[in-house]
Amino acid sequence: MEYEYYMGLALEQAQKAFDKGEFPVGCVIVQAGKVIASGARTGTTSDKLFFSEIDHAEIRALKHLETIDTQFEPDKLILFSTMEPCLMCFGAIILSGIKKIVYAYEDPMGGGTTCDLKKLPLLYQNCGIDIVPGVLRQKSLDLFYHFFNKEANLYWKNSYLEAYTLDQKIKKILK
Repeated sequence: MEYEYYMGLALEQAQKAFDKGEFPVGCVIVQAGKVIASGARTGTTSDKLFFSEIDHAEIRALKHLETIDTQFEPDKLILFSTMEPCLMCFGAIILSGIKKIVYAYEDPMGGGTTCDLKKLPLLYQNCGIDIVPGVLRQKSLDLFYHFFNKEANLYWKNSYLEAYTLDQKIKKILK
């Protein structure tokens, strides 16, 4: 499977979010080499007093699955996300039966994929999920760097994620 190709499609979703002033996370769900669902982050534009913490790209892609006519087998799906899924999204992905997550950029502040599943209830312990990190990481990092450099963006402003992202970009430039 061409992980870079599908991550490129997820990055297109992230770019759409970015272009609307949203946090630049995109997601696609693939079955047998075909994208069957997608989603982009919403609810983070700075003109709102309250940021939505439900409309994550992964959740939107999972909801998109509910609207398609394509028959799918959850255990044969691969979810591609431009950022490591948070704990909420990771739990939803596990519960959906998807067995593989491929992501681009790690989330050191809220990423859920490094959780020790053995310490969680049986439903999560036995999910058998495969995680593939770092696919097109630099392209995703670039998008987050541009997001955090826009003064108008208030989402996660002055957070550990912002500091980490800016530091990662500076390290890359200095190399």
